[in-house]
Amino acid sequence: MDKNLINQGFSLWCDFIERDFLNSKFKTLISEGKILGATSNPSIFANAFKNSPAYQSQIQALQGKEAKEIYESLAIEDIQTSARLLRALWDENKDNGYISIEIDPLFCDDSKASIEEGKRLFQSIGEPNVMIKVPATKAGFEVMEELLAQNISINATLIFSPAQALECLEAFKRARSRGGVGKSVISVFVSRLDRCVDSSLPKEFQAQLGIINAKHIYNLIENFGDKDTRTLFASTGVKGGDLRASYYVDELLLPHSINTAPLETIEAYFSHNDTRLKDSNVDFDSFVGKLQNIQVQKVYSQLLEEGLKAFKESFVDLLQTLKR
Repeated sequence: MDKNLINQGFSLWCDFIERDFLNSKFKTLISEGKILGATSNPSIFANAFKNSPAYQSQIQALQGKEAKEIYESLAIEDIQTSARLLRALWDENKDNGYISIEIDPLFCDDSKASIEEGKRLFQSIGEPNVMIKVPATKAGFEVMEELLAQNISINATLIFSPAQALECLEAFKRARSRGGVGKSVISVFVSRLDRCVDSSLPKEFQAQLGIINAKHIYNLIENFGDKDTRTLFASTGVKGGDLRASYYVDELLLPHSINTAPLETIEAYFSHNDTRLKDSNVDFDSFVGKLQNIQVQKVYSQLLEEGLKAFKESFVDLLQTLKR
């Protein structure tokens, strides 16, 4: 990756892990300096465990155990492998070299269960460069505060609205006031916003709300002044349409930020390797005011509900598959 981008605090992370990939291409991406961290989610694990041959012998050997215990055995091994491969990057400056794992999505409204699971997962993995991923719900803000206060780094996920981001920042502030140390990222979902609204918009407004909303939230986070928190742009793959594959990376090359992208998006970015830092200045209110048929607050709520539902369904489906 371009040295100027890195020096300005921009990082590209990979939004994909799978066992064969970790032992091959993942190592190459790290050694070539193309990625500086990685993320995972329940849907990624569900797809890998169901479809990759790399897990089948271990799944067979674990039959007879509870489905969630099988899931955690598989996931923890992959997270440990990822963390060890990324450890040298983490040792450099503690800003990069992270891998994240999400708390059981079925616990998204249960702060007590989420806190217990977050601590247990972090301890079971036993690597310092792990972030516990917590959805930005009412219960989630309490979970983020408690885990970060106990020196567990946090990936706050499923952020669509500025209000969610500010709630995360306040939770992190409370945690740090209690002596918590560790890094935190606020995962702002980008392309899902455009996919939700673009069919209702004139051509000249399409593929813009996601970028403008993301930059608006980024500015709020930067102005808050927490140097240990970075904006992480997530949901940055392009699905269908005529956008270039790296659009949501190219447009969000901002200082002190991270873009976590699918493998094909990373490859598309490096095929032309745009290294120009972008301007984060946007007139969010003016742009939203032009979207006459779009009620942005309702869109935020809809996307959060859909995101939580999708992760829950993927997780339940995975557990049923592991039961055999």
